[in-house]
Amino acid sequence: MTEIKKNFGFGCMRLPMKNGKVDAAEFSAMVDAFLENGFNYFDTAHGYIGGMSETALRECLTSRYPRDAYILTDKLSTHNFKTNGEIRPLFENQLEACGVDYFDYYLMHAQSADIFAKYKRLGAYETALEFLAEGRIKHFGISFHDKAAVLEKILVEYPQIEVVQIQLNYVDYDDPAVESRKCYEISRKYGKKVIVMEPCKGGNLVNMPDDAGKVLEALGGGSNASYAIRFAAGFEGIMMVLSGMGNMAMMLDNISYMKDYKPLTEKELAAIDEVRGIFRSKNMIPCTACRYCTDGCPKKILIPDLFACLNAKKVFGNWNTDYYYHNVHTVNNGKASDCIKCGKCEAICPQHLPIRKLLCDVAAEFEKK
Repeated sequence: MTEIKKNFGFGCMRLPMKNGKVDAAEFSAMVDAFLENGFNYFDTAHGYIGGMSETALRECLTSRYPRDAYILTDKLSTHNFKTNGEIRPLFENQLEACGVDYFDYYLMHAQSADIFAKYKRLGAYETALEFLAEGRIKHFGISFHDKAAVLEKILVEYPQIEVVQIQLNYVDYDDPAVESRKCYEISRKYGKKVIVMEPCKGGNLVNMPDDAGKVLEALGGGSNASYAIRFAAGFEGIMMVLSGMGNMAMMLDNISYMKDYKPLTEKELAAIDEVRGIFRSKNMIPCTACRYCTDGCPKKILIPDLFACLNAKKVFGNWNTDYYYHNVHTVNNGKASDCIKCGKCEAICPQHLPIRKLLCDVAAEFEKK
């Protein structure tokens, strides 16, 4: 059984792209650098990058390295099955897409109260546990996006869960809408190892407002990402911190401070607390651009991109955001005002955002008469 070498993982939801496809040459080079520096954990899901993440891993990782050189995690996503009978064929398809005979970790994806109810009704957990008994997966767990009380309910009902993947970053840590701290504490209460996703909050803690960035710049040390990722890695029981790296520069930056990880100092923690306050004062939409909401939108609204436009308008107030709204994001897709209020986006949103209301705010800003 391959062992995890370091607690920093390659999240494959955001990969280098070229002409609408994963850039295999750059991704292969990133895989090489990752493994050469002593890291070996890769995380994917069937729907990531429109299904291209799994096959890119086959091309750039699993066909190029022996099976004991890496740890591979995949997930059972709610979009991909409607009956129990569809789960096993889907699982076989995932193995084939990734080019492996087994997954080291297999997670019930994006669990919330509603999604868990579906998985329980269809016996999804039981089927995944069959894969575990068959040796087709080595470890069983969940990724989670809901309140701590829901997480505790799941962990009580399924004590077989070994790992819990949660969103944890320094902005969300005490946010009552996300309950990162409480979810972390519940995971530890039940003795579960923790995997951290979105330590940089979908890039929001990297490309930040100038006043927030200057606080970190004054430390005279690392990149904005370094403080976010080191924060997430500093808690007891953290098995893995995932980072979605879109190019080699991101990879090399992350490797530089995670190869010989050091916890944040008191001075760095104080700076992060100041940055947290600045973010909250901006009243920005806390969207992580996971893009789950776009898959089922009947009006093809690029919701995360429109939210990013509004956030940028609040921070920078320049004409550029209007240009992108009208000439890029809504040219062949719906405008915010096209929303028919069906609520499909809110049902799947990991951040539990009031998307329909927020789209009204976007329309009010960018679609003025």
